[in-house]
Order: sequence, then C-alpha cells, then structure tokens
Amino acid sequence: MSQRIAILPEIITNKIAAGEVVERPASVIKELIENALDADATDIVVEITAGGRRLIKITDNGHGMSREDALLSLERHATSKIRSDSDLDGISTLGFRGEALPSIASVTRFRLATREPGSQEGTEIIVEGGRVKEVKACGMAPGTVITAEQLFFNTPARQKFLRSAETEAGHVGDTLTRMAISRPDVAFACNSDGRELLRVQRSDLLRRLSQALGKNTSAHLHEISFSDNGITINGFVSAPSACRSTTNAMFTYINGRFVRDRVIQHAIMQAYRGVMDRGRYPVVALFLQLLPGEVDVNVHPTKHEVRFRRQAVVHDTLQGALEEVLRGSPWLTHQPSPPTAPPAPTTSQAYRERIAAAAQASLGIARQPAPPRHYPAGVTESASTGPSRAETPVVREAEASFHPNPAPSVTEGYFSALRIIGQFHAEYLLCQSGDELVIIDQHAASERVAYQRLRRQFENNAVESQRLLFPETLELSFAEAAAAKRFQNELVSIGLELEPFGGNTVIVTALPRLNATHDGTGLVRDILAELTQLGSSSAFLDARDALLSRIACHSVVRGVRHLEFSQINELLRSMDETDFIASCPHGRPVSHVITLAELEKTFKRT
Repeated sequence: MSQRIAILPEIITNKIAAGEVVERPASVIKELIENALDADATDIVVEITAGGRRLIKITDNGHGMSREDALLSLERHATSKIRSDSDLDGISTLGFRGEALPSIASVTRFRLATREPGSQEGTEIIVEGGRVKEVKACGMAPGTVITAEQLFFNTPARQKFLRSAETEAGHVGDTLTRMAISRPDVAFACNSDGRELLRVQRSDLLRRLSQALGKNTSAHLHEISFSDNGITINGFVSAPSACRSTTNAMFTYINGRFVRDRVIQHAIMQAYRGVMDRGRYPVVALFLQLLPGEVDVNVHPTKHEVRFRRQAVVHDTLQGALEEVLRGSPWLTHQPSPPTAPPAPTTSQAYRERIAAAAQASLGIARQPAPPRHYPAGVTESASTGPSRAETPVVREAEASFHPNPAPSVTEGYFSALRIIGQFHAEYLLCQSGDELVIIDQHAASERVAYQRLRRQFENNAVESQRLLFPETLELSFAEAAAAKRFQNELVSIGLELEPFGGNTVIVTALPRLNATHDGTGLVRDILAELTQLGSSSAFLDARDALLSRIACHSVVRGVRHLEFSQINELLRSMDETDFIASCPHGRPVSHVITLAELEKTFKRT
C-alpha cells in the first residue's frame, strides 16, 4: 500500500506560516519593527514603495546580530527570546515565535544586513523565495537593515488580494502610528515613494499622541493613572465630544504590546455608557501592566489576541479606573452646583444627573429649563413634592397659544392630519389619530426625512452643497487620508469638498447643505471611516445608502430637545412629503401606535 502522508518541505511550511503572519505590507512592517524594538533600537526608519508591495526597507540602530545568529534567524522557530516551555509563562518581549523572518523571506526577495557594535564588519544575506542565495561581509553602521522586495512575487493568488498603493500605504501609516504610540522613547520615520509619511522624535506620551493623532484630538484627552489588583493602568482617555464612529482610535496595550481584545474593549465601552451615543467610540491610549504570567500572548501568530488568567478582574479594574475619571467630568468647565430646593437628590440620582450633564455638554446640547409642572386644582408644588420622591418626566398638554390641527382635509397626509398633544421627555412626540395614540421618535423621524431628501438629490446628481465661509482644517489618520484622496470625486457628489493641506491634514471647504450648521469635522471623519472599508471607487455606489444615512444622522437634532409647535407641525408635514418608511435609515422604528382599546384594557376599563 502506498504511503499517503508525507512531511512537507520547509519551503512550503514557511509559505503556510506566511499566510498567518504576512497578510499585507503593514503586517511585514509590524513584525520587523517589533524585532527592532526587542533589539533595543531607539531610531527606526521605514521606507516603502507602491504602498510596500514593491519595496519595504527598515533600518534600526539596535544591537544587531553576528554572522551565525543572522543565518539562524532565517530558520523557522529560531529565536533568542525563549529557551524552554516554562518561558512561555513569562514572555516580556514583543516577538518570541521565531516565525516572522523565515515567513517574510519565503514570499519576498529578501536582504538582511546586520552588524554588532563590537564587530568590525557586518553580514549581508540575500534570500529569494525562501532560498539563501548569497552570504557575504559588508560595511555598515551598527544595527540592522532589512529589505523585502516584491511581496508575494511567488504566490500570485495572495498578491491579488492586495489593495491599491494608497490603501496599503494608509495601513502602513496606521501600523506605524500604533507602534509609535507604544514607545514614545523611540524615534520613528517613514517615507513613502520619496515623500515623508511620518516623522516623530523621542518625547513623552502626550506629545507623541499630539504628533500621531493631531493637536485637535490631543486637546480633548485626559490623563488616567490607576493601580489595583496587581494591575497598573496609565494613559489618556478622551472626552465624549472627541468620539469616533469606529474603534480605529482605541489604542490598547498589554505589557507594551498593542492588542485588540474584546474584554478590554467591552470594559471601555461600559465605562462610557451613559455619556456617549450608541455606535460611537472614544479615543483612548491605555497601557495595562500585568505580571507576564497573568496574560497569555501565545494565542495567534499575529499576537493581536491575548487571554487573561483573571479575565473578570482585568475587566472590572479597567472599567472602574475609567469610571473614576469620567465621574469627575474633567471636560466640563463649570461643574453644576447642587440644588438648594427641593431637597438634595440621592447619590445615585446625582450621579445620573452629572453623567447626563456631561453627555449634553460634550454633544453641544444646551441645558434646557425644566418644563413647568401642572398640578390639580388646590395642590401646590410643595404639597406635591415629597422629600424622597425623584423628579420624573411629565406629559405636557399643548400650551394655551397652541391649537390642535384643524380637521384633516382630503389633501392632508396621515402625519399632517395628526392632532398634536405634546412632547414627552423632549424626545418623543405624542399625537392622536381617532382612537389611537401615536408616539413618534423625533430624531428617527427627522433622520428619515433628511435621508429621503438626500437620496432624491443624489439620484438627480444634485446633492446641495454649502461652501463654508471659514473652512475648517482636519487632521486625519493615514487610512482616512488615503480614503479622502482615493474618493475625492465621489465625495464631491455627496456635497463634501476636501482640499489637501500637507501631510494628513485636509481643509473642509464645503459640506452638504443639510449639515452646514452642524459638526462638519465629525461628519467628515465618519464618512471617511466608512470609505476606508471600500476597496475601489466602484464600491462607492454600493455604500451610497450607508453614507447618505450618515449625513442625514449628522444633520438632525440628537438627544433631548424641546420643539415648538410650529417645528412639530413642519416635521409631520415633511414626513408626508417624502417617500416615508416606518423606520429610520439605521432600522429603528419611527412611530408606535397604542389603541384606545389597549389603554382601556391596561386600566381595566373593559
């Protein structure tokens, strides 16, 4: 019987490993920079051509390698980081698997030049497709220079999955940003096609964040320093007003290693719950220090995933540390003074009020005076308010000057014919249609109307745009800047006009008319975050609805807002004038109907 199982040649196993470690040029650079940092480098220079598809070159001033170590480093599972299985329980270096260099060398035309400080000459090794072609002495400064050309030249199937040069360069820039934030004590530089992409000098963390994320973002950051349960947490967190639509600005590090961990992200979002809208994410740079034995980094070859020995303790400690900062509302200039009458609220109520105030201030919503209370005849305010009774929202009838809609005419639509009762909680409209109580979410309804109008304008190639009297500058991430360049013409078609201003900074010169009086920079960031997920301009039409709904969401009122009678009337009329659908663009229902029969059943009248 013939043998069916065979041991794969090393060159094939290296290519298989490369499929896990080497996803795109950015992942190559990430692995090589980790090796440079483990070698105590303090200056790292990256050069790329065509987004890294044609050339990747990384130069560092680390301790370098001898000739023997350089040759061994190209063997699979050869590493200086661990020696025995017990070392896996205390990994303190960024790399340890010994797979990066042989994996990269197996899918590129590879050159390694390295020299130790005490050596008179360096060693140069040339590898092509995993096979060593030449080993020779060379003259160079102490450190290591690695060149990887023509990524995936011998695996065309993988090469087809690479994106455009601009997209890949954006991923490289984002990777460098994450690495640069992790080590403010190291200088980083990156050149793309001869153009400087990034240059940061050694500094402290806040300055590094300012260099990497922009001064506008760093101005909204607040320091955190906390230690408990054997866990030390340091870094910066943002005010709710600096939130983003994706998690790309959430930089979390475990023992100096950048990770994307669900436990960490959930703890962050739980801490921000109540002060930030759903679907929004804060800007954070958090460094957690644990004993090496408390965290397992040997989960995936990319080392982005970790497992904690005390998962619940890590989650609760991080959430508590963040809540302690957020509870103080450091982004509020003036803290509200406690009321003198009626009696002071309970601790839990005061906390809820403080969080609500923080959310309103961060979103730019003015504090509205409490609506007047209406009491039955003969009942005064003091008699109706007990010392332990918390305020609750009340349903208000229309003011005396407000008059219900006239009897519906033949030409009136369903919503225009509704009789307006009032507002509840300054978020919902209460209306009457015959024997039905119609409850309308004013934000969802406004968003649906704005979306329908935008879609109609887009289909007629005429989204109304408003040029800004005072254009705004906006510092973008590398991926966002690449998307802005790639989709420049498509952005104009939806009313957005951006002009380059050097580096990753753009000038917002025009916005969709619906958004002209709203947060323009926030809209641009959200739109570009959507576009970074698209590979080509042809995919823009497929994402049209999502982009238009994003614009519509930014153009309408959010949260709590009292509406005048005329504003409510106008909204109901607009709902009839558009091709209205029963849900907002995000799928949330716009209205809910309660029949008289249901109410009578609830109050046991039937």
